[in-house]
Amino acid sequence: MQFLSAEPQLFVADMARSLAFYCEKLGFELELSYGDPLFYAQVARGGAALNLRLVAGPVFDASFRAREADPLAATITLDEVDALFAAYRAADVHFHQQLRSERWGARTFIVGDPDGNLILFAGRC
Repeated sequence: MQFLSAEPQLFVADMARSLAFYCEKLGFELELSYGDPLFYAQVARGGAALNLRLVAGPVFDASFRAREADPLAATITLDEVDALFAAYRAADVHFHQQLRSERWGARTFIVGDPDGNLILFAGRC
């Protein structure tokens, strides 16, 4: 048995805002959308897919954010992390963590979406 992929589900409070962020700012493409009104969507870029699920109210409460420094919702690995970081910087994306080299041999940065979901992008040093 071989696992083929993973598709993290992210909770969002405003689907239109989230789709604009992932598609226009991060370069993902809308793969599917469901519901009238829209409450579920999938965005993808290359081999990475993220599922967006509409929820009522804020996604994270303030006490959770105060307790947890980096609650990652997803990790996306890629070959040219420095180039992607530069492209996102040019697109004025909000970084939760700037590009850095990790002790375990990876280069990483973290992007925060409009609902506070944190996506880690990682590549080799």
